[in-house]
Amino acid sequence: MKTSWRRETGENNRHLGEPHCVSSAYLYCTPIEFAVQPDCRPPARYFPEGITVNPGGLQYNRGRGNNGNQENMNQINYQKELEKKINGLQGTAPSLCLHSCCAPCSSYVMEYLCRYFRITVFYFNPNISRTEEYRKRVEEQKRLIAAFNEEGRGYPMAIEEGDYEPRRFFAVAKGLEDCPEGGERCFRCYELRLRETAEYAAAGGFDYFTTTLTISPLKNARKINEIGENLAQTFGVAWLPSDFKKRDGYKRSVELSAEYGLYRQDYCGCTYSERERT
Repeated sequence: MKTSWRRETGENNRHLGEPHCVSSAYLYCTPIEFAVQPDCRPPARYFPEGITVNPGGLQYNRGRGNNGNQENMNQINYQKELEKKINGLQGTAPSLCLHSCCAPCSSYVMEYLCRYFRITVFYFNPNISRTEEYRKRVEEQKRLIAAFNEEGRGYPMAIEEGDYEPRRFFAVAKGLEDCPEGGERCFRCYELRLRETAEYAAAGGFDYFTTTLTISPLKNARKINEIGENLAQTFGVAWLPSDFKKRDGYKRSVELSAEYGLYRQDYCGCTYSERERT
């Protein structure tokens, strides 16, 4: 397993200030932006749905915030942004480092993108708490890639398995164990996995990097894309925007999972998500 590309600087787990648990319906800021605010409160511009910040903390209002209409006007359609990127390729096939969370989520994404990109799937998911569960998921990923390659669905795909280190996930989740799924704990998990992907992509000279995470209806596509864009600037490799659940992407992933008999889960893999399902 290749590990020489990793920089042991501790930056992967760098989060300043005390944890603050906020629902993903409201919090849209990067860990760095989050960290520099007094008492770890995010900037007011990240509260489009009627949340204001006062000296006593967060205040949740029922109606829209003052900037609600402007925020809605400025919503980005990441699927259309992806289509623009693809249309601009003009027959070339750039290299893409695709972070995958699991085989079912990757199924539609690989089917869609392998016609346009030379994909290496980067399987890095320290959030999966149990070793047995991790191994089961990664073997399904390898099986699906092999099947797609055999069928010649597009450009051949490769897979690189990152190190399995659950301690890194627990480090970024510390203090946020009771946060509901979809909140700040998940945001930190996205950042952890995407940072590792971006670093691997930069070291490997990839043209783009992205993730399968946006295919899930439970994942915050806006937040994931914001993190990816920031990491692209940090590591100097282009982020491929996405909202793979659009265009019936999630529905297609369910169909492909059934077609290939893939092992599906009803939780992301972390112990906190599993606890919420029980």
